[in-house]
Amino acid sequence: MDKDTRPEAGSGSSNPGVTITSLLLSGMFFYGGIGWLVDRWVGTERVFLPIGIVLGLVAALYLVYVRFGRDQ
Repeated sequence: MDKDTRPEAGSGSSNPGVTITSLLLSGMFFYGGIGWLVDRWVGTERVFLPIGIVLGLVAALYLVYVRFGRDQ
């Protein structure tokens, strides 16, 4: 590839679909894991896990909006 056509490292030129999917899944897994840990710590069953998954999804959707949704 020519030097002019090669993407710069960190330029954000990766596939946006992969990036959006990764953000959504990682947010749900991360905050769902925190919810699972809170459930174990408090001694409840399946109360904070769904709350964590939903909060992770909302946070990830906000990140997707900030990165891809705004007019640049």
